[in-house]
Amino acid sequence: MFDWIPIEYYTVTHYHVLLLVALFIVFNSLIFDVSDKQSIRIFGPLGYFIVLVLILYMGLRPINVHYFGDTSTYAGIFKAMRNGQEAKIQKDYVFNYFMKWCSNFMDVHRFFLLLDILYIIPSLLFSRKYFGQYWFFAMFMFIGSFSFWAYGTNGLRNGLATSLFILGLYFYNRKVIMYMIFTLGYFMHASLIIPIAAFVVSGIYKNPKVYLYIWFASIPLSLVGGSAWTTLFAGLGFEDRTSGYLTNAEGNLEQFSQTGFRWDFLLYSASAVFIGWYFIFKKQIVDRFYIHIFGVYTIANSFWILVITAAFSNRFAYLSWFLMPAVFIYPMFRYKIWKDQYKTFAIILFSYFMFTYFMNVIKER
Repeated sequence: MFDWIPIEYYTVTHYHVLLLVALFIVFNSLIFDVSDKQSIRIFGPLGYFIVLVLILYMGLRPINVHYFGDTSTYAGIFKAMRNGQEAKIQKDYVFNYFMKWCSNFMDVHRFFLLLDILYIIPSLLFSRKYFGQYWFFAMFMFIGSFSFWAYGTNGLRNGLATSLFILGLYFYNRKVIMYMIFTLGYFMHASLIIPIAAFVVSGIYKNPKVYLYIWFASIPLSLVGGSAWTTLFAGLGFEDRTSGYLTNAEGNLEQFSQTGFRWDFLLYSASAVFIGWYFIFKKQIVDRFYIHIFGVYTIANSFWILVITAAFSNRFAYLSWFLMPAVFIYPMFRYKIWKDQYKTFAIILFSYFMFTYFMNVIKER
């Protein structure tokens, strides 16, 4: 469908289009107020159009090992299943049995399209439920996040698992359904145990100061402990591939070119910690759901900081980063915080997206 876009420009085209949308939001905020109903209504149809195009653009991407490595790997497995090759399934049962089932009646392109529908729709449902008529702004923050594109085209199982976690949050007040969805996410990719565990812990210890203490303590502990934390967590019984992200530096280095203590990613993570601290402690936002989400983010992010020197630690970073849009935007469209709230939000949104644009476009040149 998008064959007219050269493969080498396929990803960067996605980010250029998002930049135009981000600029449109900023310019709109300079002219209109968030209470201007006519202006806000523009974003409803625009939002659905963008979501539809994104699903098609991401789901019908070219299968090319040089640009979408995991896509090619899964395509090979899927085609083998279609040809009747016996698959030995020993882990990630939900994903693998779902792939096996789909291989009976659809081709590989429709399979990837279906995966990206499942990947994107939970963020849409979450945004619609918690932000009402302002849902598009939340949805754009999900779409414009640093790793959103990457985990819809490469880290597919990670991305689908975290999307199921977001879907579980949609049923936050229906705990049985929520935990059932979390369980599905775990069997989609076992690494989801980290945000699930963080969810349980932050549900028991509801003091956000504790979350901040944990996060700040993880930085010196990581600097002092170094690879010892990687070795420790790798021996805790994680599923084989998840442990491999921590220990197989040589095998993973091609997929994550920079190792060592990533101060740039730490600052990126710290932005959500700061915004949560600002809303909860400075602006006195007392919201059970928000404090819980902030706890999940800080605890899961602390785990990543401890293993930050691992060659493939970005897979663990995403287990907290996928919640950053919710941490940023939730109070801004649920509570009155600033006088010119729409303008302030637009500046925050644009700054948030520009990190994504810089890391994926400008830095990659």
